[in-house]
Amino acid sequence: MNLTQQDYRSPDHDHIFGVNQPRAGERKTAIVVGITALMMVMEIWAGIAFGSMALLADGLHMASHAAALLVTLAAYRLARHWASHPQFSFGTGKLNPLGGFASAVLLAGFAAIMAIESTGRLLDPITISFDSALWIAIIGLVVNGLCALLLSHDHDHHHHHGHAHHSGHHDDHHSHADEAHGHSHDHKAHDHNLRAAYLHVLADALTSVLAIVALLAGKYFGASWLDPVMGLVGSILVARWSWGLLRQTGLLLLDGQANQKILATTAEALEELRGVRVTDLHIWEIAPGARAAAITIVASGAVSVDQCRSALPLSAGIAHATIEIAHA
Repeated sequence: MNLTQQDYRSPDHDHIFGVNQPRAGERKTAIVVGITALMMVMEIWAGIAFGSMALLADGLHMASHAAALLVTLAAYRLARHWASHPQFSFGTGKLNPLGGFASAVLLAGFAAIMAIESTGRLLDPITISFDSALWIAIIGLVVNGLCALLLSHDHDHHHHHGHAHHSGHHDDHHSHADEAHGHSHDHKAHDHNLRAAYLHVLADALTSVLAIVALLAGKYFGASWLDPVMGLVGSILVARWSWGLLRQTGLLLLDGQANQKILATTAEALEELRGVRVTDLHIWEIAPGARAAAITIVASGAVSVDQCRSALPLSAGIAHATIEIAHA
């Protein structure tokens, strides 16, 4: 992709918001991709060697998840590569939820495929090599469990500086106060890309658990029909995870408003300034752990942009604020 764009941004501050730094989730995802690929090869080989369609199907299912994890990894790399490119007005932080959204779409597709395959097996059962399939399913569960444990413990935080500019009704003076009065926000960044990878691995672990239960029931109780039934149960759970991730990442991609608590806290903090009334307030996420704000206030007295910016609560995580002041 060739990106060329004249940079009109001020050299006094940037819009990178820490995206140019490797994240803990990226390293973990790269490790999980390698492990998943090895397990995928093992299951496909075992399925062919033992004549087990169940194992072969699970290996191909894991291959699809490996592809989705590669999407997650690519989102990390591309966000870092283009972090400082001027064509991206607020940096490349949105590639994080975009990668999560793409993975969620793939996760929904895998849920549909699982449901279709399970229904087919329920209507037309196949012979299963229970002993061989059980060993591979157990190994798959251990591997997926370790990968899920690795991805679930992420303590990646963001540190960034806020800046604001003021646009009044009777002047076009812009004040960027990074150097004189920057504050840093240190709070937990929600890595939706990492969460997508975690859900893919968790889906693999779930299918392994359901497969083991079904294989044991088929081996010892002759309940072979339980295998496709467990597949249907798994597809429903995976579809629910996918829907939840689609809602969260879709809201971020559409610049959804921050929650009511953040909006109320910010408005109250600004209105503690004498003669200030907030008439328009928009706060949205532009990168993991970083938010932008567009604020319009009406002031009955003398108030400066520096005063307004200093009043912004640290808990809101506002890294970029555009403040318009109308004097009553």
